[in-house]
Amino acid sequence: MKTYAGIPEENASLENSKVMLVTVPYDGTSTWGKGADKGPELFLNASENMELYDIETGTEPYLDGVYLAGEVSEDSTPEAMTEAVYQKTKELLQNDGKLFTLFGGEHSVSIGSIRAVGEKYENLTVLQLDAHTDLRPEFHGSTSNHACAVYEASQKHNLVQVGIRSMDIEEYQYLPEGQVFFAHEIAVNENWINDVLEKVSGNVYITIDLDAFDPSICPSTGTPEPGGLQWYPTLELLRKVFEKCNVVAFDIVELMDSPMAKPSAFLAAKLYYKMLAYYHISQD
Repeated sequence: MKTYAGIPEENASLENSKVMLVTVPYDGTSTWGKGADKGPELFLNASENMELYDIETGTEPYLDGVYLAGEVSEDSTPEAMTEAVYQKTKELLQNDGKLFTLFGGEHSVSIGSIRAVGEKYENLTVLQLDAHTDLRPEFHGSTSNHACAVYEASQKHNLVQVGIRSMDIEEYQYLPEGQVFFAHEIAVNENWINDVLEKVSGNVYITIDLDAFDPSICPSTGTPEPGGLQWYPTLELLRKVFEKCNVVAFDIVELMDSPMAKPSAFLAAKLYYKMLAYYHISQD
């Protein structure tokens, strides 16, 4: 039996796990760097080569249990993929008291999971860490394109965007007013983490496009943009969000296969595990 991070089977069953992990190896609409469909495999492989004691929190988060809930492999059309992710998420959310997590795939995979989580939880904040706004209503003839990843969320929920440094002029009209933390502003604002926290409340879905990070620490992603987030400030933000709010779900997307994929894959593996650690201490 394959388990997340090679953890013991007793920590990997649905009944013994507080965390559910779905993988969506989809790369149907990406427009530059291809290979995000290999992201889940790279992530899981890196996770198996990671120490399972978290120094910062003094915990072993895997002991809470992580259930590998299977992969969504539907890729006939972007819309069919979105519907399949939506149905899978909806099914898993019937297990109350468990954290839903997803690893993509390109960012379009988040559309279906955010939709399902938003139906279950009222007053949802969607916290997006990303280089790009992803606010197009449709792109290349589809509403399920990676460039549309959070448009629906912006219309239905409290969307907060962090790390943005690339957008099209047509997206400007859809920016959530006062809730976009551009990378060039973060760079000169020592109080940016607290400013973000003021906008985030209640039930929270965190969606992390790995291109939110600076390409110096995470180069293997579809569209790496200079001037991104750094490791420790990002962890500080995430830890404080888990402490303040009820994080009900999160996803990590856009890990791309490349000749230099290992450092980025390991960053993604550590990031996921860090978030489990923060979830663990927030439950105590």
